[in-house]
Amino acid sequence: MQTSVYHTAVLLKETVDALNMKPDGVYVDVTFGGGGHSREMLQRLDSRGQLLAFDQDPDARQNCPDDARLTFIPSNFRFMASYLKVHQVTEVDGILADLGVSSHQLDVAERGFTHRVESPLDMRMGPGMPQTAAQVLNTASAEELTFILKNYGEVKLAYRLAQRIVRQRELAPFKLSSDLRPMLKGLCPPEGETRLTAQVFQALRIHVNDELGALREFLEGAALVLKKGGRVSVISYHSLEDRMVKHFFRSGNFQDEVKTDLFGKPLRPLQPINRQAIQPSAEEQAVNPRSRSAKLRTAEKV
Repeated sequence: MQTSVYHTAVLLKETVDALNMKPDGVYVDVTFGGGGHSREMLQRLDSRGQLLAFDQDPDARQNCPDDARLTFIPSNFRFMASYLKVHQVTEVDGILADLGVSSHQLDVAERGFTHRVESPLDMRMGPGMPQTAAQVLNTASAEELTFILKNYGEVKLAYRLAQRIVRQRELAPFKLSSDLRPMLKGLCPPEGETRLTAQVFQALRIHVNDELGALREFLEGAALVLKKGGRVSVISYHSLEDRMVKHFFRSGNFQDEVKTDLFGKPLRPLQPINRQAIQPSAEEQAVNPRSRSAKLRTAEKV
C-alpha cells in the first residue's frame, strides 16, 4: 500500500492486479488523487506503455511524477471518453477508478468535506461545480432537500430535517459546518449522531458534485472505450455507488434488467470478473481506517 502526503491508495495491489496489465498497453486512472494507483500502474508499464490520468481537483496535479508516459488531464471523469478522443486515444486496455474522497480533501478544512472540524460548507471536488453545499442549504426547497437527504444519504426523517433547515435559514444563512450540526439534534439517539451527520454530509457532497450522474456517464464511457478483453476496476465506498457499478457490470444497465440473446447469453458490454466485491484485508483496515467501507469490482469487455 502506497502512502503520500495527499492520500493513501486503497486496495492498491488488488485493484491494479485485477487490470491484468500489459507492459505496452494504454491505461487510464480516472481518479488520480495522490497518484498512488498511477505510480503502481507505471511500474508495470515499459517504455511503450501509456497512462492517462484524470482529476478535477486542481491540487492533484502537484502529485504527478516526472514521467513521459503519463498525461494528466484536469477534468471530471464523466468526460473521459471525450478527452481521450482529444488526445487521439480511441481504445484503452484498462481503466481504474477510486471513487472515494481523498485524505487530502478530508483533512483540509477549507474544502468542507468533513464534519469533524469547523469548516465552510463547500464540498466541491473541483472549481467547476455550480453550487457549494451552503448555497444548496440556503436555496433548495424543503422537497428538494428531502430528496437529497433521503436518496443520497439514506437519512431517516429527511423531511423533518429539511423543514428545520428551511426554518433556520430564515434566521441566518448556513455558512459553516457548525451551523448545520445543531439541526440534527433529537433526530436520533445520541449514540447515532455521528453516523447521521456523516450521512447528511455524504448526501450534500453527492448532490453538489453530481457524483451519481458522473459515475453513470463514466461507466457508459468505459464500456465504449475499452478494447475487447480490456478491464475496468472500480473502488466504491457506499451502497449507492456500489449498487450502480454492480448492476452495470452484471446487466449493462442501471436498472439491473438482464437481457439475453436467442441462446440465453446476457447482452451486456462487460463481464464481471468476481461474483463478490473484494474488500480490504483486516491488516489494511487497521493501517488505513478510511479503507473500511471500500469495495472493489472488476469487469472485462466482451
